[in-house]
Parts: sequence; C-alpha cells; structure tokens
Amino acid sequence: MEPDDVLILKDYKTVPDIVHEYGPTLKYGHIPLVIDNGSYQCRVGWSISEDPHLIFKNLIARPRKDRSKKDADPPVTPPIQIGNDIVNIEAVRFQLKTQFDKNVVTHFEVQEQVCDYIFSHLGIDSEGRVPHPIVMTEAFVTPNYSRQLMSELLFEGYGVPAVSYGVDSLFSMYKNNIEENALIVNCGYHTIHIIPVLRGKVIFEHARRINLGGSEMVSYLHKLLQLKYPVHVNAITMSRAEEILTQHSGIALDYQEETRRWASGEYYEAHVKRVQLPFVQPATATPLSVEAQKERKKEMARRLLEINARKREERLAEDEEQLNQLLSINDMVEDGDADEFNEALKGFDIKSYEDLQRQIATLQARIEKTRQRAAAAAAGRGLRGRGRRRRRGGARRAGDVCSRRLTPPLSSSGSRTLGIRLYNALVSAREARRARRADMARRRTAAAAERMRVISHLAAAGDDFGTRDEDWDAYKSISREADSDSESEAERVSLLQDALREHEPAPEARTRHQLHLAIEAIRAPELMFQPSMLGSHEAGLAETMEYVFKHFSAEDQLLLANNVFLTGGCSQFPGLKERLERELLEMRPFQSTHRVVTAANPSLDAWYGARDFAGSNEFEHWCISKEDYYEMGGEYLREHHASNRYYKSPAPIDNTLAPAGDANVAKEEIVVDC
Repeated sequence: MEPDDVLILKDYKTVPDIVHEYGPTLKYGHIPLVIDNGSYQCRVGWSISEDPHLIFKNLIARPRKDRSKKDADPPVTPPIQIGNDIVNIEAVRFQLKTQFDKNVVTHFEVQEQVCDYIFSHLGIDSEGRVPHPIVMTEAFVTPNYSRQLMSELLFEGYGVPAVSYGVDSLFSMYKNNIEENALIVNCGYHTIHIIPVLRGKVIFEHARRINLGGSEMVSYLHKLLQLKYPVHVNAITMSRAEEILTQHSGIALDYQEETRRWASGEYYEAHVKRVQLPFVQPATATPLSVEAQKERKKEMARRLLEINARKREERLAEDEEQLNQLLSINDMVEDGDADEFNEALKGFDIKSYEDLQRQIATLQARIEKTRQRAAAAAAGRGLRGRGRRRRRGGARRAGDVCSRRLTPPLSSSGSRTLGIRLYNALVSAREARRARRADMARRRTAAAAERMRVISHLAAAGDDFGTRDEDWDAYKSISREADSDSESEAERVSLLQDALREHEPAPEARTRHQLHLAIEAIRAPELMFQPSMLGSHEAGLAETMEYVFKHFSAEDQLLLANNVFLTGGCSQFPGLKERLERELLEMRPFQSTHRVVTAANPSLDAWYGARDFAGSNEFEHWCISKEDYYEMGGEYLREHHASNRYYKSPAPIDNTLAPAGDANVAKEEIVVDC
C-alpha cells in the first residue's frame, strides 16, 4: 500500500437531534408511532414518514459533579445526556448506561428516560399523555416480565391508547418480501438469532440464539490493537475500534488459509491497511551545519575560559587583600604595640606570631602561583590561536582526503547503497576475525589444530626460518596480530556509520502514529463462526445452523436452505454472504441447492417493516388497548405474523395451599450463638 493510501479515522461526532414539528395532521390524526428499540440504536418515526425522524444510540450518560466547585455552592444536578446529545462518547465512557441486558430490556428507569427523549424531540406537547398508538419492536422470545413492565410504562406512564409488539427480524423479513419459508439469521449487537420459518409460521421451539454480537467484536478488536500497539493504548479508543470494525473489516472465506497467507511478507506488504491515528506535529528546530556547531563549541570554550579567568582574578584579589591585612599586623610587632597586636591576632583567629608568619608565607606562595597561572593562560591562548590557525588548514585538507578515501559520497541512492555494502563488508570481516580468534583460543577446534600443526612444522624447519618469502605467509597464518582490529579500519567503520546516519531519511512523525491493520481485520469478525477465540463455549454460526437443520425433515431442510435470509447490523460485513454459502455447501448433501439473501437495508428494514405494518388496514386489530392491558395483564400481546408467541405466565403458588409437614417429623431447634 502506498503512503497516500493511509486510512484516516473520521472520529464521528454526533449531532444533537432537533425538536421536530408536531403539526395538526400528527396531533389530531391518530397517527401510529413506530419505535424500533434496538440494543445498539433506537429508530423512531411516524407511520406516514418515509424515513425515521430519530436515529440514536440507546445510551444515557449522567456526568459526574464538578469537583472544582466549592462545597458552599448549591449542588447542581448534571444534565442527563441521551442518545445524540452525547457528542463525545469517550469523555463519558465510564458513565454510560443502557436499558438492555444483552438484547432484553431490564432497566426500565433508563427506558423511561429514553422515552422522554423520544416524545420530547418529536414535539409531542399533549397534556399528560401520548395520544398515539405505538408499534414497538422487542427481542425474539422476550420474557413476559419484560413485556409486562414495558406495557406498564407505556399505558400508565404515558397514557398511550394502544400498543403492538413485534420482532425486528420478522418485520425485516416481510419488508423484503421473503417467501413463507426461510431461515432467518439475525446478526445483532449482542446476539445472533437463527429463526426457522416454515409455511408462514415461526418454529419457535427450534430457533437458537448465540450470545455474541457486534459489541463483543468491538471489544475483542480493541484489545487486539491495544496489545499490538501498547504505545498508543490511549489513542486506541472503543469508538475508533468500532469505526475500524465497521469500515475496514470483513469475513474471510477460508480463515485458516487467510492466516497462512498473512505469514508471507510480500502478502503483508501488499494487503496491509495503514490506519492513521491523530497526532500533533512536533516543532522541529533547524539543524545546525558542521561549521555552526564548531563555532558554537568554540564560543562555549571561550566563555568557559573567561569564567575561569574571572574566578582566578577574584581569588587573587581576595588573597592580596588578606595578605595586606596580615602584613599590617606584622608591622605592629616592629612598632612595639603588643596589646593591639594581640587583639588583631584574636580577630583573625591566629594563635601566635609563628602562625602569623606561616600564613603570610602561604598567601605569598599562593598569590605567586596564581599570577604564574594567569600569565601562562594568557600566553597559551595566543600560542593556541596561532597554532590552531596553522593546523586548521592542514587538518581540513587531511580530513577531506581521509573522508574521501574512507567514505564514498552518499548523496545519491546508488552511492548510499554502495556505502551500505562497504559497511556490511567491514562489519562481516570484523566478525569473522573475532570468531577466528575465539576458535583459536579453544583447544579442540579446527583453527587451533591448524595453528599447532604449522608451529610444529616451523620447529622442524631449523634456524633458517625467515630467509624465504613463503615463511612470511606461514607466520601470518599463526600470528594473532593479523586477526586484530586495526585503528584505521575502526575509523573507517565509524566514518561510514556517520555518513549513513546523516543520509538516512528520518521517519516521519505520522508513520509513528499509524496502525497496521493486518489479520485483525478478519480476526474480530471471525468470532461469529469461532466464539472459542474469545473463550466462549458456544457454537459458532455455521455449527448452530447445522444443528437447526437437523431438527427438520430433508424436504423442510431444503426449503430452509434455499432461502437463508441475513438481516441485522452485523450482517453488513463484506464476505459474510460468501462465507455462509461456502459453509452451506459443506454441510448440505451432495448436489443439493442453497441460497443466501441479504436484506436491502439490514439496519433499517426492521423499522420500515414495522412502519408498513402500522400503516396496514388490520393494524388496529393487532393492537392491545388499555382495556386489554387491565383485563389480560401487561404481559399479554396479540399475535400476528411478526410477533412473538404469547404464553401466559403460570399463576403464583399459594403458600396457604401448600401441604403441611408430617406431624411425626421431629422439629429441631437451631440456636445461633451471636
């Protein structure tokens, strides 16, 4: 892949939803409201609309209280962010909540806040209620308890007149005009459902669910990339992993064969995807030339000399002043003023006249030595300056000759290649000599045996060794000095290293912030077929489909295999249809037929199907009214072609009717010692 083909992450930011107009047609027209309540996204719109008005992630976030505020300030409850109001989802990643447990609604306090968001952004301003029938999608075989709480929320919390429940994958099936026989494969965000439909009826008892979906794939890819690039662990966020999964990943037709291909370096370079992470371009200073660096070094040396000279002068002045004071005290002895002399000695902490003479001599010697050093430094600066100017020309000429002799010019790519070859040759020769020295140092090696053989041959040659030319070759074969690294060769290696380093192109800052997306692009989606890679003990998609087929006769299996219907957000992976066709070819009998069909819009077809259902003439017949809710209970639903099957919950056991215990059984009193 060329550098221009680097993939740039979009880092999508959501746009807060507007409050839509609630016109008279909607307000007084008794228009049904369609809500596709998915575990990843919620899609909401009117049954007379072409597209949903609201599409947002089913998440809420309550930011923490600002700790920077003083305790005296009145506490302010942070506003709850819902759906598209969460502009930067990574900033509140650890405060996110959802109403779902897998794909079943269990947290209805969160569901109530999501419903408030929906009705307020649709502009519904009716007093105390929502005067519209609602079509609500639910998970396949939703528990009665969950449906009961949802009906309670809608009927008693919002006062809706009627509700109809349906399964999203079945709505999508009928939207795509699938025949009455089909095997639905619904790939969702948390689960994968395999639902057989024969002669227009859903075979609930043979449907299966895999507890794995898009969220597990995103988390798995996130961990893979963080382990591969620990330096960029903070830059590899869940949102970016989700973008990489949805935009740049796919299903491999043969996973094992694809992994073997990625082991080849040529295949890797040809197919790797480079993903650019955001980075800040560092401010680079202009590199100094060689002459500028020399001038800087000379300036630093000159400043250092000036500092040393100044310190010498200061120290000389202090010593001279102290010497004058001590000499003045010495003069007091000659004047005969003993009392003043003794007081002066106490002030300088001098014990006796001899100690005074000793300190005067020490100061005089120190002053003389300091003056000699200053004179020598001044004379040395002049001599070094003249000598440096004389040597500079000769050294520059010698250095140029040496550099031309030892290093080739590396300005062009061909010369740089030649320099690399020379450097590799020198390093290889040095390593060979060191290996030979190591072999000769060990007794039981071929090199040591050859050396001893030559030495014994020379010992038998007599005293005339050295008179012939071939004796020099024998000497070199046993001499250890020939294997030593010469100073000229070491200098040549050093010069070649400097020249190669100077002309080596520096890596750009952006290349250090790139992710190489290789096998990870097919490894994360492969979880659909191999959940064991994540540590799950569940069967994969192909294995589960084969298990479902075994519950039907050969004729029914053929009907199902000839109409495998893919829907759901995760069914949009490139290569999934081809992979399922290959798996069906392997599991089905020889020369049997099969067909895989993908939904026209896997993400929105469930909402479109529910919209068409709400706009049909029989819609009111399939709704639960408020009277039905009070009479039949919240778990009740009217069955239709896209709904779950209704099973009445068993009545709770009356403890008063439970059989009494046997009177003959002795009762044992348990005493707990607290």
